[in-house]
Amino acid sequence: MSTPRTMLLVGEGNFSFSAALCQLYPDSSITATCLQCQEEVLRHEGAATNTEIIRSSGGVVLFEVDSTKLGECASLRGLVFDRVIFNFPHCGRKSGVKKNRELLKNFFLSCVQVLAEKGEVHVALCNGQGGTPADQPKREWHNSWQVVAMAAEANLILSNVHPFESEKYKSYKCTGYRSQDKGFHVENALLHVFTRSLPYSTVKRLQLEEAIDGERVQYNMPVEFSDYIFREFLSTGSTHPVRLVQDFLLSGLAEQWSVSMKTETHPYLLTCKQLQKFCQEIDPKDCYWINLLCKDSPHISVELHTDMSKHTDQSIILDSEKHQGVKLFRSAYNFEDDTERGRGLFVLRPSLLPQMKELKTHRPEDKQREPLASITGDNGENEKDSDEFKVEGKGNEDPYWGSNGIIGSLCGISGLVFRNVPISPWNMPAFHELCLTAVFPAACEPIKMLGKHLETLLAPYRVSLIMEHGCLGLVTQPMGLVGKVFASNASDNISKIGVNVSLNLDLLATLLFSLPDWRLLWSHDPHFLKHFSLHPSLGQPFQLFSLFPQHFSFDISFWTGPAWGERRFHALVREASLNTVAQVKLIDTFSHPDLNKTSYCYRLIYHSETHALSHTQALKFHKHLESMLSSRLEVTVR
Repeated sequence: MSTPRTMLLVGEGNFSFSAALCQLYPDSSITATCLQCQEEVLRHEGAATNTEIIRSSGGVVLFEVDSTKLGECASLRGLVFDRVIFNFPHCGRKSGVKKNRELLKNFFLSCVQVLAEKGEVHVALCNGQGGTPADQPKREWHNSWQVVAMAAEANLILSNVHPFESEKYKSYKCTGYRSQDKGFHVENALLHVFTRSLPYSTVKRLQLEEAIDGERVQYNMPVEFSDYIFREFLSTGSTHPVRLVQDFLLSGLAEQWSVSMKTETHPYLLTCKQLQKFCQEIDPKDCYWINLLCKDSPHISVELHTDMSKHTDQSIILDSEKHQGVKLFRSAYNFEDDTERGRGLFVLRPSLLPQMKELKTHRPEDKQREPLASITGDNGENEKDSDEFKVEGKGNEDPYWGSNGIIGSLCGISGLVFRNVPISPWNMPAFHELCLTAVFPAACEPIKMLGKHLETLLAPYRVSLIMEHGCLGLVTQPMGLVGKVFASNASDNISKIGVNVSLNLDLLATLLFSLPDWRLLWSHDPHFLKHFSLHPSLGQPFQLFSLFPQHFSFDISFWTGPAWGERRFHALVREASLNTVAQVKLIDTFSHPDLNKTSYCYRLIYHSETHALSHTQALKFHKHLESMLSSRLEVTVR
C-alpha cells in the first residue's frame, strides 16, 4: 500500500491517532477533524498535546466537521484527499445497528465528494461489526453494520480487509466509549479499505454493416451485446485470460501436431442455410435471429414478424413453434429449391463451424511458418487479417495430403459467438470459441486420440472426458460441457477421418484462473486487466478486487402479452440490468380459466463481481426492467 500524499481523518476524539500518523508519515499532509467544538475536545486527556503535534508537523486541525456533510465544510472546499480515514465510527451512547448503518452510509456518500479519483477510504470497525466473512466470529447479517452494502451506496467496493494494527500507532489511545472519555476494546478489530468502483456504462445500440455473399447488409446488434463486441481479447499481444488459455491449448497441441490458425475476419451473421448445413446440433431457439435494416438486393428481405415496430432492437429471438423461422427450419425447408427465401433468414453466429468449413488450406511452402505468439483470432482482432500463421509440432515429419489439407495437421480459427440462452451462473450469451479441424488416418482413432490429449492438458483443472451424443465431451463441475471432439464429413475416403474440435475459451479461462463468475472476463476494471498483464501462471487463483459483494433478490410477476417469449424475457433482463442479474428462477405460474391469460412469477438474483452494486442500484435496475417489459413484451406487471 503506497504512502498517501494527503490524508483526511474524520470523527477524531482526542486526536491521538492523527498525531501518531504525523509521526509515521512525516511527508504526508494530514487534515484531522472532529464533530465536537474545540472547547469540548480539549477536555479529553492528551487532546491539547496531540493537536499541537499535528500543527507542528504541518497538519491542519478542524473542529465541528460533520463526517456525513464533508462537501458542505467550507474549510475542505476544493480539496481532495488520497486517503479518508474514519476509525470506529459510532452514533454514540447505546445506538443500535440501524443508526450506525445509516451513519456509515451517509459518511460514504459524503467522503466521495472529497476523495481523489484513485483514493482510498479506510474504516476501522470492532470485530463482528462489519458483517463480512472476515469477521471471526461473524455476526448475523441483520445484526451487523453491513459495511460493504453501505459503501456500495456511494459506488465504493471493498478492496482489502486486514487486522487493525493498533500496535503500529504507539501513541494512539481510543476514546469515546458510550460518548464518554473512555477507551474500548480494539482487539481483533478490522481495517476495511474501499476504493471507487467503475460507474455503470450507458447501453448503446450499435448498427453494423457486413458483407454477406458479396452484398452489404445492415442490422442492429442486440443491445445486450454492445459491450461484448470489438473488445479484441484475442488480438496479437493480448494478455487477456481468454487469449492466455488459447495459447496454452495451442502450445499443448503443437507438442504433438502441426497447428495452423487462420486470421481472416468473418461476419457476425450467418444465413439460415449455413446454420442448417453446419450447425445441425444447435437448437434454433438458442440463436439470435436478426432482422436486416436495409439490403442492396430485394431478394434478401424476409419478414419474420408481423409487427417489427414492437421490437426496437430489430432482433428477433425465436421462442416457440408458432414463429415462422423455427417452422421453416424444423420442417426441413428446402433452401436449395428456394435460395432467395433461405438466404433471407439471418442469425448471429452461434458457432464458428460454418466459417471453419470455408477455410482454404495451403501447402506448407505457400506460407512462411511463424511462432506460436503470432496466433490470433478473427473479427478485426488482428491488424494482419489476411495472414495465415502456422506452428510446427513434433509429429508429421513426413506429412501427406488428404482431402482437407495435410494429414494430422490441425487448422482452426477463434472468435466471438452468440447463444440465446436463459440466465444462469454458467450460461454465456457470448463467448469465444476455438474451433480446430483436421484429417487423420482412420486407424489411429483420431477422435479418441485428440480427446485424450486435451483431457491430459486439462486434467489438472478437473476436466474429464465423457461420451455424449456420439461425440467426446470435455466436462467439469459445476460448469458442465467446456468443449467437444467429434467427426466431420471432411473426407469421403474411408481410410481417413475428419475431426472437429470446439472449445469454449471463456469457460476454460474461468476454470483455469479460478474466477468465481465468467462475467469477470468482461470487466473494464484496471485491477483485473493489470493482474493478467503480468502473465500469471495457469491455475494461479485470481485475487478479487471487489471483496464480499452482496446479493439482492427481487421478485417480478406479470400477465403475459402477445409478444411474450421467455428467451426475450431473459434478453431484456440482461439489457435492463446491465448484466448484473446472475440468476433467474421461475417461482410460479398461473393460468386464468376465464381470461385466457397466464401469469409468471420470477425471482431475480442481482450480483456483480465487477461493480459496486447497492440495494438502491439493484432496485433501480428492477424498476427499469418492469418498464421495459411493459413496453417491449406488452406484459402487465402485477
